[in-house]
Amino acid sequence: MLRYLTAGESHGKCLVAILEGMPANLSIDPGRINHELKRRQQGYGRGGRMMIEQDAVQILSGVRRGKTIGSPIALEIANRDFSIDQLPAVTRPRPGHADLTGALKYDQHDVRSILERASARETAARVAVGAVARILLEQFEIDLVSHVVRVGGIDAAPVQDLDVARLRKKVEGSVLRCADSAAEKKMVKLIDAAKAAGDTLGGTLEVVVQGVPPGLGSHVHYDRKLDARLAGSLMSIQAIKAVEMGEGVRVSQVRGSELHDQIFYEKGKGFYRKTGRAGGFEGGMTTGGPIVLRVHMKPLSTLRRPLKSVDIKTKQPFVATVERSDVSAVPAAGVIAEAVTAFEIANALTEKFGGDSVGEMTRNWKQYLQQVKKF
Repeated sequence: MLRYLTAGESHGKCLVAILEGMPANLSIDPGRINHELKRRQQGYGRGGRMMIEQDAVQILSGVRRGKTIGSPIALEIANRDFSIDQLPAVTRPRPGHADLTGALKYDQHDVRSILERASARETAARVAVGAVARILLEQFEIDLVSHVVRVGGIDAAPVQDLDVARLRKKVEGSVLRCADSAAEKKMVKLIDAAKAAGDTLGGTLEVVVQGVPPGLGSHVHYDRKLDARLAGSLMSIQAIKAVEMGEGVRVSQVRGSELHDQIFYEKGKGFYRKTGRAGGFEGGMTTGGPIVLRVHMKPLSTLRRPLKSVDIKTKQPFVATVERSDVSAVPAAGVIAEAVTAFEIANALTEKFGGDSVGEMTRNWKQYLQQVKKF
């Protein structure tokens, strides 16, 4: 079973992640982790911090001669801007942020002590963890990708082809990771308009996972349902306010005869479904079909034209503090969503197939696939 912790503040010396439970003998290339960190920093609408930081990982433990050894993996990402102790105190909390509630909870009269940790800068550590998880998933022929389907009120055309490799080719060269080039042009104009107005924009992204075998997760306990664990992890990403699986909220608007994925059988192929409206899950378990997750991000809380607030010391009305921020970060949120999705699926994979080494897990995986094929 996998687990991880992150530590660090936005303008502290570094971000740190400790990942435990990775099987031994998994080849880890730091360049793969750095590639994911770079993807997180890209996307139209990002702010000035992305011009300062050039994230790169240092693997401090758990890897010897390029391979995991079964012990906890420590990952460090240094901050170029580590001026936390020199930065001024903040007493005007920003609406929509953790500022005021965190200050009340932890009895902090300088809101910076809250906002530094609540910052989405923390997700760089999660992306590093997710990159290691992705390397494990590749050993079991599992791949995933994200793409933007909405920015503000502009929707992209639905993607009909859920093949991850083909979808990746469409979106990786896009400034917004959007498969619909016509919609993307409109999104860019909308972001420019929001920037000129000192405002921010949210949006919706979709994560598609391919190659997951049936039976990851479990129906027997609430905390073993994989779809629930994925929903919780995705909701933990800063600024995410809603998560959908498959048809999502549409399930409440149609009849059962229109919704449920019918089951078929073909000799040599086994059981299969022609549709994927359930998003790849039934009863908290993977069905073997593509997993489709839709994640909704709110407009970012830091505005160049800030909203009304109250100074926590004087109790007088003011406008909120302005911190360095993005206009829109939906593509980056997609990369982070990939990371937490990869971790949760890798965790379920280690639960299902066990093993202290990649070789042991692979043997268990192959035997299970044979069992499913013969069923």
